[in-house]
Amino acid sequence: MELIANLGLGFQTALSLHNLLYCFLGALVGTLIGVLPGLGPVATIAMLLPLTFGLDPVTALIMLAGIFYGAQYGSSTTAILINLPGEASSVVTALDGYKMARRGRAGTALATAALASFFAGSVATLVIATLGPVLAGVALSFGPAEYFSLMVLGLIASIAMASGSVVKALGMIFLGVMLGLVGQDIYTGAGRLTFGSPALLDGIEFVAIAMGLFGLAEICQNLEDETERQTSVGKVGSLLLTKEEVKAVRKPVVRGTIVGSILGLLPGGGATIGAFAAYVMEKRFSREPERFGEGAIEGVAAPEAANNAGAQTSFIPLLTLGIPANATMAMMAGALILHGVTPGPNIISSEPVLFWGLIASMWIGNVMLVVLNLPLIRIWVKLLGVPYRMLFPIIVALCCIGVYTVNSNSFDVLVMVGFGVLGYIFLKLKCEPAPLLLGLVLGPMLEENLRRAMLTGRGDPMVFLTRPISAVLLGIAALCLIAMILPSVRKTREVAFEE
Repeated sequence: MELIANLGLGFQTALSLHNLLYCFLGALVGTLIGVLPGLGPVATIAMLLPLTFGLDPVTALIMLAGIFYGAQYGSSTTAILINLPGEASSVVTALDGYKMARRGRAGTALATAALASFFAGSVATLVIATLGPVLAGVALSFGPAEYFSLMVLGLIASIAMASGSVVKALGMIFLGVMLGLVGQDIYTGAGRLTFGSPALLDGIEFVAIAMGLFGLAEICQNLEDETERQTSVGKVGSLLLTKEEVKAVRKPVVRGTIVGSILGLLPGGGATIGAFAAYVMEKRFSREPERFGEGAIEGVAAPEAANNAGAQTSFIPLLTLGIPANATMAMMAGALILHGVTPGPNIISSEPVLFWGLIASMWIGNVMLVVLNLPLIRIWVKLLGVPYRMLFPIIVALCCIGVYTVNSNSFDVLVMVGFGVLGYIFLKLKCEPAPLLLGLVLGPMLEENLRRAMLTGRGDPMVFLTRPISAVLLGIAALCLIAMILPSVRKTREVAFEE
């Protein structure tokens, strides 16, 4: 009964005209971002974050969340129609979806993707509603030592999910943590890593770093790699599935939803890893695995269900434990902090309207996306005909305006440009910037809990090993790190990301 009452509060919040409008706006912008490759939800959220300062936290989070899961829907449209995924999570969908479109079954593939996404999104919403309060209750028993160990585990686990070298990922996490410590000491007020600059006493602006790493750096790479886009779309065909097709996709959708929901909970996991895992699983379960890659409808249903389920369940560790599971969730954590809300187990009791309103808005947003995507297919695809050289000046201008409006400080714009150059160098060196952003968000919390644990333990570092939960979490983190260093595991990991 308590769950029903809480969901009632959530729908009462989400169905207000004001929140419905921003939910629709987020879903619309997210779909657009998913259709247009090269920008992504992280950079978009970073650009739009300053625009949410005049909104209350629940409305801001509803809109930003709509951008995130809306991008999963939009990216599947162009992946199926013109073999051009707007998001990494839809690369797997393109394998069979585009082949179906080439055979005149584009409508079937699009309807399958939309319905699988809606089902997975609805199930993921229920998972958040039921599992979120349970995890938050467990987290309330955590002390500083447990939180420190949990954050260490989250950072180490994010390395396993990051492509490229383990050493490079570790280096990016370390750099992110160091950047998060720039500014005044939380206890003494002394300046740290400021190099005598008063502008750095308040720390480096989170939005400036995110826009530089994920906005300007991506723009530079897109300008360098821009090629002619094939935007002609053939006959879409019927959007209705036959009874045989419905029967064929039922089990793949359910399995994909389960896989995506589980992987979405893991640090560093989410939509992309879930889509890949669901596709591999379906291929192994199939009696005719040779059909995959040649237009198998199961190859569209399973990854689409997994990426949407993973996108939404990745909110659980953020809202209940205060640990962002991926780069987008790190942006969400930054948005909450900027709005004066601390993500963690107390958010359900202290901000019930925000927590339950967000959950209800996810289901409403999924309904909007199903209605929004299918009728506007040709409009989305026509946008791909706009040359990128005409889009990037607008994006750069929005980045500069957005960063400046946060603190009305021109120094933040220079920081953004500097990290844009640094981000481009990282891309050239094949260093994934997502672990850096996670380290940046978790760095201050990691330090605070470390110092609090040491104070309660009277300076004895064994406090992290004498507390059972803390010891188990650190043990798992150590095993993960050792496993990734082993040659056999490292080789398997590299082959998986190459595939």
